[in-house]
Amino acid sequence: MSGPDAAIRVEKLGKRYRIGRVRGYRSLREEIVEAARAPFRYRAERSGNDDFWALRDVSFDIGVGEVAGIVGGNGAGKSTLLKILSRVVTPTEGLAEIRGRVGSLLEVGTGFHPELTGRENVYMNGAILGMRKAEIDRKFDEIIAFAEIGQFLDTPVKRYSSGMQVRLAFAVAAHLEPEVLIVDEVLAVGDAQFQKKCLGKMQEVSRLGGRTVLFVSHNMNAVQRLCTRCILLERGGLKAVGPTNTIVGEYLARAGGTLSPATSIDLTHADRSGDGKARFVAAQYVSDAVEAGGQPYPDGPLEIRLAIEASEPTTVGSLAVTLYDQYGTKLVNADTISLGETIALRPGLNQLALRIAQVHLNPGVYVLGLWLARPLEAVIDHVPAAFEIEVMTRETGGLGAAPQDDGMVTCALEVLDLD
Repeated sequence: MSGPDAAIRVEKLGKRYRIGRVRGYRSLREEIVEAARAPFRYRAERSGNDDFWALRDVSFDIGVGEVAGIVGGNGAGKSTLLKILSRVVTPTEGLAEIRGRVGSLLEVGTGFHPELTGRENVYMNGAILGMRKAEIDRKFDEIIAFAEIGQFLDTPVKRYSSGMQVRLAFAVAAHLEPEVLIVDEVLAVGDAQFQKKCLGKMQEVSRLGGRTVLFVSHNMNAVQRLCTRCILLERGGLKAVGPTNTIVGEYLARAGGTLSPATSIDLTHADRSGDGKARFVAAQYVSDAVEAGGQPYPDGPLEIRLAIEASEPTTVGSLAVTLYDQYGTKLVNADTISLGETIALRPGLNQLALRIAQVHLNPGVYVLGLWLARPLEAVIDHVPAAFEIEVMTRETGGLGAAPQDDGMVTCALEVLDLD
């Protein structure tokens, strides 16, 4: 896709960092004396550095208007690549070309001056992108409405929470009409509802605005919903480029999860607690709708398939799935402890499925947590927010089908004639 159809072109890109050996502080006189006493040893010490390649020999093209994802584990080189593309870091070798203006969201507070207010930072960021004041004025109200920081608009950004900074930073990056939008994992700082709004906005700017989006995330569900093509990085090298489902499947296989890539979520880097003798590495949900590539319907069975990596033979007394609403209220807790049986995990990869026979959730977004514990409740692995499930309305009717239903759970109801 090189040539006029490529918005981003990367050829044999590399970034080398030099890791020096740390020595204690010495004065100039001590340095001179040491050099005179043992010049060869001194020279070896001065040059005692190790080279670390964060990226090496990476090449790919991203088309105009394409939504592409970058996946890989920690240390794969994802953030380094985005910093090079955003002109924050200079490459050691190779070429990185971008056509048009770039809007980047790499870290919380990136591009903001902490002493300036939210209003002032919007105009400053617009000016950096090369926009005229009239252009920023036209977008200003839309930016503030999206960021939901109206009452704090004239407060210095240094007083914003990390979530407020991310909301404003994304709103600025997405609304000031850059030709290329680069978004890193920083969106994970926002709440579930805001993340959903951001994904929708990225789809909109690509589909309607013809702009290119480069998205990095460990949330494979979000990557698959947003991206048509993915790039897999591993230890600074390019491993594969291709359709999203294919690349996500390969990434999960390399990470230790072998579930179907259609709806698999990588959990190797999820926030967790426990002794770590066994860990959830991947998960997948299956419902009546998923076979068609959709989200779960509000009623019917729900199956959670799990890949669990154990470092030693482990006896599990409690394996549980918990569903929370977006405010953290626990709605459903399905625990194997009720079966009165233990589960034996063998060393290596174990794949299990938990099936809830009937769940009646009204349409909305829910957070799924995972729990693994020994018979006496010693926690092995607890991932309180493994991934989200969006429950959709079944158009043909059924439990929870009406969007205006109150509450989060709909119960099956029968009318009995007592006469």
